Amino acid sequence: MAEMNTLSRRSFVGALSTASAGRVMGANDRIRLGIIGSGGRGRYLMEQANKAGGIEWVAVCDAWDVQRDRAEKVAGKPMEKYLDYRKVLDRKDVDAVIIATWDHMHCQIAVDAAKAGKDIYVEKPMTLHPMEGHKIVKAVRDNKRILQTGTQQRSYPHFIEAKERFIDSGKIGKVTMVRSIWNANGAYRNMAPPPGYEKQPEGMDWNVCQGNLPKIPWNPKRYFNHYVYWDYSTNAQMGGLFVHMIDVVHYYLKVFRPIAAVCMGGMYLGVEDRDTADNINAIVEYPGGLLATFEANVTDMIRNQSEDIVFMGTEGRLNIFRWGYRFLSAEKGAPEITSKGTPELHVANWLDSIRSRKPAACDEAAGHYSAMACHICNISYKEQRRVAWRKEWDV
Repeated sequence: MAEMNTLSRRSFVGALSTASAGRVMGANDRIRLGIIGSGGRGRYLMEQANKAGGIEWVAVCDAWDVQRDRAEKVAGKPMEKYLDYRKVLDRKDVDAVIIATWDHMHCQIAVDAAKAGKDIYVEKPMTLHPMEGHKIVKAVRDNKRILQTGTQQRSYPHFIEAKERFIDSGKIGKVTMVRSIWNANGAYRNMAPPPGYEKQPEGMDWNVCQGNLPKIPWNPKRYFNHYVYWDYSTNAQMGGLFVHMIDVVHYYLKVFRPIAAVCMGGMYLGVEDRDTADNINAIVEYPGGLLATFEANVTDMIRNQSEDIVFMGTEGRLNIFRWGYRFLSAEKGAPEITSKGTPELHVANWLDSIRSRKPAACDEAAGHYSAMACHICNISYKEQRRVAWRKEWDV
């Protein structure tokens, strides 16, 4: 029979402390926030900030007035609304910003925000191209800012618990392979856009969406599923999913700079109007005898079996993801140790770090290296070769 584990008192109390930090600090310590990119993900992060407390929403920026209005409803109060993100950064009454734009805008906005003296939460992946991480790291450190990258597993209490109990303690032994899967990704195929958007909607500035990219005419497929185009994303399967998995590997095993990577896949379900793969497999090698693998497809629809990270050690095996964890010891007769998933506290951790001025759970360097694991896999996929780490990618 499985042993049902509850969180250690230390982890649980720590999680509560992070989540309630805003309420404890009082009204005079409220962090004044702006949101840049207020689509579905941006509004989710706003909700997480609301739950953490101790914040005040000041301004919103988005290319579409509909999204700006939706953000105002989440804020629960009137907000200043902008089309140009720089107007948010110019405001002296904004302490920090959440950046939830498409991937190709992350670097420039994050650099500008740091130079404007704002603390930053930037969605994953932190960068679209390898050398962008250097620009962000320099800007954040030169301006003494707090940056959190949106790979939120580092702030789930059950992830912290499992790391302490099985990895840091040595109970799992030497880990030589980590297998990760994230299937059932039907949304990452180029689905048809909602009806009625054949023409660019009123209140939408499509050129703002494209940023510094060469301008193309309105395309509803590109707006409603930007993940499947290299121009806007690091490949949905990599920058949208694998970045979460490999960040846990980096966090747990204290590795960050790969030796090399190989990646294969393709558009097996038809090219359609898309650039990126619908099925993909990758292997990333790290120093010390460690392989991290990743597989993703859009055809496996068994949701309760589609997402997992499996640490394979000489003394045990740890399965973990947002649903919880399961540890199997190599010791004969030892019971399973399991735990259910816990609430996400990543935005709360960021707000707590802003107040304490201590690094956030996934800072600018961690964000760079987790994105880089995706970038070298993408290079391998595109060029059909093994890609070795380059010294120039270090920060």
